[in-house]
Amino acid sequence: MTALAPLRGRRPFRLAAPPVSGVLRPRLVALCAALVAAVFLLFCWGVTLGDYPIGFTDVVKALTGAGDPGTVLVVRELRLPRALVGLLVGIAFGISGALYQTMTRNPLASPDMIGLTEGAGTAVVAGIVLGWDGGLGTQGLGLLGALVTALLVYALAWKGGATGYRIILVGIGVSWMCTSATDYLVARGERFEAQAALGWLVGNLNGRTWDQVTQLAVAMAVLVPLALGMGRRLRILQLGDDVAAGLGTPVQPVRLALLLLGVGLIAFGTAAAGPVAFVALAAPQIAQRMAGTAWPPLAASGLTGALVVLGSDLIAREAIPGTELPVGIVTGVIGAPVLLWLLIRANRAGSGG
Repeated sequence: MTALAPLRGRRPFRLAAPPVSGVLRPRLVALCAALVAAVFLLFCWGVTLGDYPIGFTDVVKALTGAGDPGTVLVVRELRLPRALVGLLVGIAFGISGALYQTMTRNPLASPDMIGLTEGAGTAVVAGIVLGWDGGLGTQGLGLLGALVTALLVYALAWKGGATGYRIILVGIGVSWMCTSATDYLVARGERFEAQAALGWLVGNLNGRTWDQVTQLAVAMAVLVPLALGMGRRLRILQLGDDVAAGLGTPVQPVRLALLLLGVGLIAFGTAAAGPVAFVALAAPQIAQRMAGTAWPPLAASGLTGALVVLGSDLIAREAIPGTELPVGIVTGVIGAPVLLWLLIRANRAGSGG
């Protein structure tokens, strides 16, 4: 009784969920504000480029409906769709990458590393080469391909549960299977079909239209709030499956829900602009280091993804005079060193991340 006396009157120990860190942190808020400003500048700068030069101020006026009618027509009808697709695709890829890296607790995990981007690409290329899309269109094919790939990865990784480590290993294998299937489809297609498929597979913003903007914007309006709303459960998963289950979190249903949210984001983004390489891998890592958080913050990762895509598109259009490179080439050049750096860090740490 004497030994228990000091414990009287004290509250019993309870496991508590981690605080909703990062939501109101001044550094994170300031980072997001700075990213919004930078994204807006790159967005408007991209709209100024073209055969008919338009000043930055005139672009801002045209976006609000003011200014010369001819300028408004060029900006809104010809150039704005490309800029909006780049913006939305960057946000989608950045948030999707942050979801997977946090869910698996591995900085090397991203949709283009575990096969989701390749699965969406295989489905879209099949529609282009075979001339059949079942009435789904590019967006529907991309979603179907990514969804089937995600379910296949999840099923093959299941062994009394699907851990992040097994998801990554299985995903890499499935990714190569999808890549091989895509290569076969391109090889058997006619020349025009193969050229169209290859141009899309690199990741390209050329020739985007308002139809693609509308479909992507509707999908993002649904998926992004759902992803941000899962932030608290995502942070709980960082503590490990046993601790998360002890806190009352249904681990496997939550992991499956996060997996499907990431599938939707990557599928619609890939269908709109192609598999833009390394954005989903690099953007969350850049955002995490700028924010100083333990894992990539979702909102900052999305904004960083938009910044990477819009900035890469500017480089692609201006690097070689008279030639517009696909944006995926530039993101690949940027992202490859990031991947090598992450692999080196993981090797030095003696772990997968």
